[in-house]
Amino acid sequence: MSASTKETLNPFEIARKQVKTACDRLNAEPAVYEILKNPMRALEVTFPVKLDDGSIKTFTGYRAQHNNAVGPYKGGVRFHPGVTFDEVKALSIWMTIKCCVAGVPYGGGKGGVIIDPKQYSEAELERVARGYANAIEPLIGEKIDIPAPDVNTNGKIMSWMVDEYESIVKKSAPGVFTGKPVEFGGSLARNEATGYGVNFAAVQALAKLGKDVKGATYAIQGFGNVGFHTGLYAHQAGAKVVAVSTVDVAIYNENGLDMDALFKEYRANGFITNQAGYGKEISNAELLALDVDVLAPCALENQLTSENAGKVRAKIVVEGANGPTTPEADAIMRQNGVLVVPDILANCGGVVVSYFEWVQNLQGYYWEFDEVQEKQTVVLRRAFNDIWDLAQEFDIDLRTASYMMSIRRLEKAMKFRGWY
Repeated sequence: MSASTKETLNPFEIARKQVKTACDRLNAEPAVYEILKNPMRALEVTFPVKLDDGSIKTFTGYRAQHNNAVGPYKGGVRFHPGVTFDEVKALSIWMTIKCCVAGVPYGGGKGGVIIDPKQYSEAELERVARGYANAIEPLIGEKIDIPAPDVNTNGKIMSWMVDEYESIVKKSAPGVFTGKPVEFGGSLARNEATGYGVNFAAVQALAKLGKDVKGATYAIQGFGNVGFHTGLYAHQAGAKVVAVSTVDVAIYNENGLDMDALFKEYRANGFITNQAGYGKEISNAELLALDVDVLAPCALENQLTSENAGKVRAKIVVEGANGPTTPEADAIMRQNGVLVVPDILANCGGVVVSYFEWVQNLQGYYWEFDEVQEKQTVVLRRAFNDIWDLAQEFDIDLRTASYMMSIRRLEKAMKFRGWY
């Protein structure tokens, strides 16, 4: 690559490039990209937390609010040592696009705190969660911005944030955060929602290629909540999961891993090891290059780049993570005949059920598990088919089609609001 075309791993630049590509393909007015290329608001906060030893440590956090033309801002909060302002801004853009792909009335938001949760006690994490919620309180609300769990955050952390928010505003506001425990105003099927949607997208993509999910081989990079539930629903559908990985270990068994045992270990410990000898240990690079039907990257950004995309032998890549593929890697895989189901389509199941949770909170009426998944399936099937048809019409990849579909919807909403 020449210096002028050097691959960027900056997620904000990647997100902007993806939006620009879709705007150009749509022949959208220049004002559309001008509005969408930046978040409408982006906040950096620092807040003090008292640690268990009595010392005070300040933490840095962010909240980006990209676009609210179609509804309130919506998006997760991650606790991770690698969180950056540019990452959070990029993720807020992807959330706007994702919400419009799914057809739910939200704009994109995203947040994060720079922290390695493994280094802190549960009591310290609670104080961090409450400190962050307190710091961003002026920007959020049930009809303004509704955060949710993301990397290294969960229902318990959301419940702490809700409690902190309600203590400030002096009223009940369960709908200000989603992804809460069911006992604290959460929705049934929310915990399963993203992984359920990732596997649903994989099944739809397999069907488009004339393949049955029964007997299809899967490799799953990342075995947190999303990877776990992707594997769970793939296994239940009759697929053969041959490889999984965490930040610590990658395991491969060409005959299929003992998923029931893996699920049991994950549920008991919150992570997996290979102490039981599920298969041979391989590298992350080897997992991404396995000859499988479905590769599901469910970890972090920039896992597939120009350096390794040419080694991908999977027939389908279904992005459980946000931003795991660079534009350069996208182009290489498309040239090699790999079907990529992009993050904004593949993992939108989480925000769909977050929307359902929010609706239930506002109504004070809660649905059964099967009802939630049935409603989710209707939304996901419609979104996949709409994007697939648009991709066929324009002879483009599913990512560009997803952006085009979303930007069409945003364009109309922004025009109705008189923004351009």
